[in-house]
Order: sequence, then C-alpha cells, then structure tokens
Amino acid sequence: MQAQNGAVKDLTVGEPARLIFYFTLPLLAGNVFQQLFGFVDTLIVGRFLGVDALAAVGCTGSLMFLMLGFCFGMTSGFSICTGQRFGAKDFNGVKKSAAICIVLALAASVVLAIVGVTFCRELLIAMDTPPEILDGAYSFISIIYGGVVMFVFQQMLTNLIRALGDSKMPTVIQATTLCINILLEPIAIIGLGLGIPGSAAATIVALTLGNIICIVYIKRRVPYLHVSRADFKFDRAFLFEHLRIGLPMGFQSSIIAIGAVVLQIALNGLGSVAVAAFAAAHRVDGIAVMPMMSFGIAMAAYTAQNFGAKQFGRIVEGVKKCVLMSCSFSIVVALFNIYLGAEIIELFVGTQATQVIEYGRLFLIVTGLSYWALALLFIFRFTLQGLGQSFVPTLAGIVELVMRIAAAIFLVDWLGYLGACLASPMAWIGGLLPLMIAFVVTARRLVK
Repeated sequence: MQAQNGAVKDLTVGEPARLIFYFTLPLLAGNVFQQLFGFVDTLIVGRFLGVDALAAVGCTGSLMFLMLGFCFGMTSGFSICTGQRFGAKDFNGVKKSAAICIVLALAASVVLAIVGVTFCRELLIAMDTPPEILDGAYSFISIIYGGVVMFVFQQMLTNLIRALGDSKMPTVIQATTLCINILLEPIAIIGLGLGIPGSAAATIVALTLGNIICIVYIKRRVPYLHVSRADFKFDRAFLFEHLRIGLPMGFQSSIIAIGAVVLQIALNGLGSVAVAAFAAAHRVDGIAVMPMMSFGIAMAAYTAQNFGAKQFGRIVEGVKKCVLMSCSFSIVVALFNIYLGAEIIELFVGTQATQVIEYGRLFLIVTGLSYWALALLFIFRFTLQGLGQSFVPTLAGIVELVMRIAAAIFLVDWLGYLGACLASPMAWIGGLLPLMIAFVVTARRLVK
C-alpha cells in the first residue's frame, strides 16, 4: 500500500540523522516559500507604493502572527495525532484522525474569520497605529482575516501529508502557491490599481488555488488520507486527544504573538520610519529563522512516528543529531544577516531611506547573534509536542510573552529602537530554559 501513497515515509527505521536531514530539506524550502508570501507583500508594497504603505502593511504583522500563528500551531498539533497513528501502523486511525482535523479546521477558521474581521480595526486603534497608515493597515488585515479559512486549510492539508513522512509535496504546493501570488500581486496592485487591498486579495486567491492543488494530490496519490462518511463517526476520546495537543500549540503561538502586539504598540510610538524598518527587517528575519524552525518541525514528525512505534531510544538519538545540524545552520544564517543585512533592507526601500536601512541592519545583527538559542528552542519544543506534551511548551510561550512585554515596556523606553531589537533574543533565551529542563527529564525517562 505504501507505494501507492505518494512519497510517504516511515521515520521509524533508518539512520536518524540522515532521515531528519533529508526530511528537513524540502520542509525548509516549503517554510521559506511560506515566509516569502509576507516578504513579497512587503517588497512589492514598499517599492511601488512607498514607505507609508510599507509601514501600513508592516504594522499588521503582529496581528497576522496573532491569528495565523494560532492556525499554524493548532493544525500542527492536530496532525501529531495523525503521525502517531501512522507510526503505530493504525491506518484506520489515520483516516479518522484526518476526518477530525478537517472538522476542527473548518470550525476554527469560521470563528477566527468572524472575530478577526469584527475587531481588527479596534485592535489597530488600540495599538496606537499612526493615523496616516491606519486605513491602509485596516484594508489589508481585514481581507487577510476574512480569507483565513484558505490559510487554515492549506496548513491543515500540508501538515497531514507531512505527518505521513512526505515533506516534498507540501513544498511543491507552497512553491506553486507563491508563484501564483507573485504573478497576481503586481497585477492587482499596479495593473488594476487596487493598492494595498489588492495585495491582500491576491494572497487569498493564491491560497485558494493552492488548496485545490493540494486536494487533487491527496485524492490521486495519498489513499491513507481518503476519508469516508464512516471516518467522521469518531469517538470523543480521540477528538479530545486532538484538542489536547492542538489547542495548546495554537494558544502557545498566540501567547507569543500577544507579546509581538505589545511590542508593535511600543514601536508605533517611535514613528513610521521605525515601523517600516522593523517591518522590512522582520520579513528578512522570518526567512532567516526557517532552517531552525524546519529542523524543529521535522523533529515533531520524527518524534510522533517513533513514539507511536515505541522507538524511544531513536527519539533521543535524533534530538542529539538535530541539535548539531540546526545550530550549525544558525551560525551560517547569522553571518549572512550580519554582513549583508543593509543590502537586503535596501531591496525594500531603495538606497535613499538611509535611516530605515540602518535601523533594519541593527535588528538583523542583534537577532542573528541569538539564533543559536532559537535553534535549540525549536528542537526541544517540537520534540516535546511530538511526544504529546503540551504544558511545558505552553509555559515556555508564556515566558516568551513576558520577555517581549518587558522589552516593550522598559527597554524601548530606555534604549529606543535597540530595545525593540532585543525583545526576540530575550524571549528565545527565556523560553528555552523550561524546554531544555523538561526535555532532559523526559529523555531520561524515555531511555529507561
């Protein structure tokens, strides 16, 4: 049956380092493509509509993270149950898990769309968004929130495919979606003259087409995920298991995002130049951290399958090998950002906006020096989640929230823009500590 199922991969057999590395490569490409959505939005808006438009789109980043981060965490958590069933060779359980994921994704996306569209303008006002960019920011984020169902389902479907060990096809789907977006966005912004709303609308249309491609692939190549009416007759205990893992992972991302919202409020008080610089640099940083994040996500799939198969020693061995690989990548990416940061920021604003370039470069240097901590944080967090643990990862998210709020309240007032740049390194190091302790305790128990 496995040969009929596209590129699904059993991660419970084979050399762990090799499995994790080759699973991570397409996952990395897919995550970079996902981040390129925001990068392309920011780049096109900044170059063609100006610094104020760049600031308008950029100041919505924390609000997008608040909702879309919840969606990413939630769907990743749901698919961990699918991966555990696949690792245990319970293929009926895989289908029932997929059915639960579909129901929960639909329910969550409807609620999030209604809440987001209803309250996004009030949130922007509460964040002290500068008046000159408020309308542009609202026109962008309201459309994104209205189409959140498309984002949720692309995340859900691609996470289900990854849970079965296939990290290649989700990458192809995300790359195709990005290419569609790149084609549509200039047409909407410039050709049709839709401005900022056109950028958001092009993204939603691209995601819709990407979902259609994903559904067709599953129907043709992944029989393990072919759900029937009988699969929707699941028991409450199995439903609760998905919620027990998925909701804390979603809320964990939202908790972190709340800290980003508070930080954005502090940034808004520094003016549109600081907001634009932070927005551009944050897009670059979002792509730069993808190697570390991808290794972490790979560990979630690897751990879930091996936990389902009761291969506990392989989990500990995999973590050790992944730490070495991910930390090595973090050093390379940090050096790239530190030495080429200014040139990258120029892509967004041109060579004349010197203060924006200097602010952006400062952000990339400060965060780059702390990428090692982020690499470890992702590995330990996703490994614990792959084991079905939710308390400590959520606690780590709360620590990150506290650190970002502390930076927003105290460091921005004391150090200005530099204080905002220090928020992420503080959050990463603070969140890493409880995760590291929890993993050491868990690893000893698994070995025994």
